[in-house]
Formats: sequence, structure tokens, C-alpha cells
Amino acid sequence: MIFTKTALQDAFIIDLEEKPDHRGFFARTFCAQEFQAHGLKPIVAQCNLSFNYKKGTLRGMHYQVLPAAETKLIRCTKGAIYDVIIDMRPESPSFLSHIGVELTADNHRALYVPEMFAHGYQALADETEVVYQVGEFYTPGYEKGLRYDDPFFNIDWPLDVTEISDKDLNWPLLRMMSVGGTSSR
Repeated sequence: MIFTKTALQDAFIIDLEEKPDHRGFFARTFCAQEFQAHGLKPIVAQCNLSFNYKKGTLRGMHYQVLPAAETKLIRCTKGAIYDVIIDMRPESPSFLSHIGVELTADNHRALYVPEMFAHGYQALADETEVVYQVGEFYTPGYEKGLRYDDPFFNIDWPLDVTEISDKDLNWPLLRMMSVGGTSSR
């Protein structure tokens, strides 16, 4: 695997190191030893699959807080997504910064999302499928979220939103939240 640091502290893009032959190729998509060597948490508590019927569908921005904070390894296995993460760790040099990465079934790229990062994505094609390897069990009492259209972040989503859940539409704006024990903004 090829680990590339992003502009956000502790977040990585992970590309495959393909071993091609006449049949196609073989590549490792996860290795606990390689993750540890890059300072990443190699724990997988559960794996999730998300299927999106329509291009423009948006899911996010979700995260869990301590003691149930999650790491995530996100990969698009069918179609394409624009994946966005926001660093929600007050002690981090990249606190409240975000990046967006295009993950597609063709580029085989993955995004490693550290604990306390809000995560969301938009489907760029109909019938898009996304696989999550998650480092903690889903714990509803520790779930948090941010509005996908929060003007503080000004995320440049590539498409108009065609589908979104009521829950995701109703997350608070950052200025209404308490982040790290103090009110933000």
C-alpha cells in the first residue's frame, strides 16, 4: 500500500500497490502492520456497506466522540464519491480544517479517517457503493454531526444535493455547537 499524508494531521490517502499479471492484478487493501508503521490505528471493529441509488445523494457529516471515537477506512467499490473529512480535534494543528478526495471504483483509492474527524460524502454516480472499515462500534449516545452546508466550512460539493436524510439536514451549524468544551465562534 502507498500511504500519502494529507493536509490534515493524521489523515492519509491510501493507494494500492498493484501486482499485475495476465489475469488482472492483486493488491493488499489493509494490513495491521503497515497501518501501525504509519502511526495509524489498525483496529477494525465492524465493516459497513452503504448503497446510494441516485447521483447527488449526500451522507454526512458524522463522527463519534470519546470514549467511542471511530477511525474509518473508506473505499468506493462501485461508482464514485466525493469524500470530505473535517478535523474536530481542538488540540490538532488542523482543527476545523477539511479536505475532499474523489474515491472511485476505478482508482481503488481509500481514505483513512482518524478519530474525531467528521466524515461525509456525495455520490457522483447512480448506484454507488461505499465500504467502511470502522475502528469502534456504532454507539448512538456518542454520535455527533455537522451540517453539510455549514457556511463556516464552505465545502464545495461537486453536485446539487438530490437526496439527504432529515437527520443530516438537521445537524447544528458549528457556531451553535460546543467543540472541545467551549463554544465555537
